Amino acid sequence: MSAAPTILLTGVRGQVGFELARTLQGLGRIVALDRSALDLANLNQIRCMVRKLKPQIIVNPAAYTAVDQAETEVSQAMRVNAQAPGVLAEEAKRLNAVLIHYSTDYVFDGTKEGAYVEEDAPNPHSVYGHSKRMGERAIADAGGAHLILRASWVYGRRGQNFLLTMRRLAAERSELQIVDDQIGAPTWAVTIAALTAQIVAQGLAAGRSDAGWWMRHAGIYHLSAAGATSWYGFAKAIFERAPPARMPQLNPIKTEHYPRPAKRPANSRLCTDKLTRTFGLYPPAWRAALQLCLAAD
Repeated sequence: MSAAPTILLTGVRGQVGFELARTLQGLGRIVALDRSALDLANLNQIRCMVRKLKPQIIVNPAAYTAVDQAETEVSQAMRVNAQAPGVLAEEAKRLNAVLIHYSTDYVFDGTKEGAYVEEDAPNPHSVYGHSKRMGERAIADAGGAHLILRASWVYGRRGQNFLLTMRRLAAERSELQIVDDQIGAPTWAVTIAALTAQIVAQGLAAGRSDAGWWMRHAGIYHLSAAGATSWYGFAKAIFERAPPARMPQLNPIKTEHYPRPAKRPANSRLCTDKLTRTFGLYPPAWRAALQLCLAAD
């Protein structure tokens, strides 16, 4: 791999893609595309764009993320989350490039007692989770160099996420009902982007003398913040660290009292030990990351 590779980045307007466009700077020539330039629902466009750019690294945070909407827009979710990653993986292999792709805790059913490890059997209970799992399999089946990074409860200062929803609702309502029996690790988009950039930097450094580094490290890794809380606990932490002008009353409720079209995992905890063993990376505690995110105010 060359010292200054071309890095194709998809979904640059998304919360993770936006941060990746910043953290990957200096590691190569970044070609950052939004959906208007590269629509993952258009599989032929994906092939044409990759063949035109000939990147050495493809970083794909773009996805269909409307979890509830996916229950009725099945074909769209499958096309973007399952088929498109497979096409990217096939094209990456043809170019002898590496694909870095992002997946989700939704590939699990959430019934395990402890944190999920990469070897645990996926069992998605939603269309979104199923589509993301199929994307993982399509990438592995392509047989090229790839890293699949599973993240959970992603939030940031842009896009649509729990943090921004809570801040909006605090300005609109005096009382909020928040689910307290789903457990996971809120993960800042900046954390995902920063750790990805460190992995890329390691791969580029090793690649100067070891062309097989990416293949030896190929596979699935869990990448989420350390620690765990419930959505209710996350909401409390948000308002404690950045009190709104009008503080709403927070009421913990059970999932059954907040029915949604797509079933959520009750347990979304992801063990990141493999990430640490392989790359020497330690994701920060979710509370510390949240503090940094909110400090930007």
